[in-house]
Amino acid sequence: MSKVINNPQATPVSSDRIEMSDEDLLVAYRDRADREAFNELVRRYERELFSYLRRYLGDGSMAEDAFQQTFLQVHLKCDQFEVGRKFRPWLYTIATNQAIDAQRRNKRHRSISLDRTNRQDNSDDLGSLMDLLTSKEASPESQAESIQQRDWIRESVAALPDTLREAVNLVYYQGLKYREAADILKIPVGTVKSRLHAAILKLNEAWTQSQPKSHS
Repeated sequence: MSKVINNPQATPVSSDRIEMSDEDLLVAYRDRADREAFNELVRRYERELFSYLRRYLGDGSMAEDAFQQTFLQVHLKCDQFEVGRKFRPWLYTIATNQAIDAQRRNKRHRSISLDRTNRQDNSDDLGSLMDLLTSKEASPESQAESIQQRDWIRESVAALPDTLREAVNLVYYQGLKYREAADILKIPVGTVKSRLHAAILKLNEAWTQSQPKSHS
């Protein structure tokens, strides 16, 4: 069965599809070849997933290709989707694998940006990296330095080892739960947490070392 990923904005989706869960939409596409259901899945994840891939790869063109390949794989592997499984972590697993393949093909690794925007809280909240690494005082000096601090964090996260950087990107930027990130990375939940803690420790250490020494 051939499949072309349509622009979801160009294909109207009926209201009943909009009200369906991600999982029900995938089953409808798998069992009945319901193109509207597939288009609704693409529409729901278009901005979110493309943003993730662009930050993972650091290149818009590569991200677009990986996005298309991700939903092509959703089409090809929909028969493998297990009943009772959540669609979002499954989709991110596919997307992450496509991003890794894209990196290998291009033989380059690009930086991952980190921002607090749209970050969702986790049950065991470690706090945002900005909160951990910068002063909570809203002084004029701290406000003036906020842009430099944000740039420093982006550069420092990009310099982290791949395993730590992946965990930070999924949990802090994409707002995935620990268990969802664990499923995507194929590691235990405890390992996700330990990698996040290790990343924060490294960033805190680097931040401390970057500050000018005070003389009493």
